[in-house]
Amino acid sequence: MSVEIVSLAERPELESSADVLTDLWPRFMLHDPMAALYFARRRDHAQHAFVALEGGQVVGRAYSVPFAMGWLLRRHGLPPDGWDGVVQWAWLDPLAGRSPTHVSALEIMVAPSHRGTGLALRLVETMKDAARGIGARELVAPVRPSRKHEEPHTPMADYAARTREDGLPADPWLRLHVRAGGRIERVCPTAMTITGTLAQWRSWTGLPFDRSGMVVVAGALAPVHVDVEQDHAVYVEANVWVVHPL
Repeated sequence: MSVEIVSLAERPELESSADVLTDLWPRFMLHDPMAALYFARRRDHAQHAFVALEGGQVVGRAYSVPFAMGWLLRRHGLPPDGWDGVVQWAWLDPLAGRSPTHVSALEIMVAPSHRGTGLALRLVETMKDAARGIGARELVAPVRPSRKHEEPHTPMADYAARTREDGLPADPWLRLHVRAGGRIERVCPTAMTITGTLAQWRSWTGLPFDRSGMVVVAGALAPVHVDVEQDHAVYVEANVWVVHPL
């Protein structure tokens, strides 16, 4: 069967079906507070939200949002808080009556059964086409490198700078974006910040969180900062800004 990609503007009834893929994320990743701002308005950006279908089953999804950037707005460049930052900008712009100049990818998720099939690249190109459709200058992406979790102690700048003999990024997900015409702009060091009590982190990870210090969590790109005395833990994730000129 062939895979069909449709927008939620075309097929709004697929919204809940697309949410099934959320289970592929590590549980702690579902508690970034900025995510609530996007999902509260996902329908407002339905022409930039896509679902991949095969035989009526959801096998992939891709979410993006339009936003405004420029000197007059005091937005002189892509935000250092990456995913969190651009979600806030996209939330605020309609309230201020700002017209979008860019579109930011937020997520591409492909079911394990369809990884390595070229579907992720198709979803990137679909988001680019939608961005062109509103006259955006660029599609940008706060990319979460796909194998960084294997090296949580490696600084993101060092990891993102690695290349293969052919000059392409060593990380598969960064490499896909570059092959799709993107350029690595820079690291966004505070792309996501997730906080919680120790009880919450125990429920999210199954780990004891009984000592202060740095704790490595499965699926995390960096260690989690734990403070037993203050009863909280903080995860700060760096991503990599990639720019796709349109």
